[in-house]
Amino acid sequence: MEHDVAMEPPETCEVETKEVACDGGGGALGHPRIFLNMGDKQHVDCPYCGRRFKLQAGAKAAAGH
Repeated sequence: MEHDVAMEPPETCEVETKEVACDGGGGALGHPRIFLNMGDKQHVDCPYCGRRFKLQAGAKAAAGH
């Protein structure tokens, strides 16, 4: 029997900006540091470790340069 169940992220981190960096949080056991951008969404998931970065309520988008 096959189920279409969405996997829950292993960890959710609330952040104040739509641009975040992730290194897996495990020091030498983590993964290469990558930078992620939420774009128009309110969250982004790391493709390496699955950690979810969720924009805090009331956080403002960073101004562009």
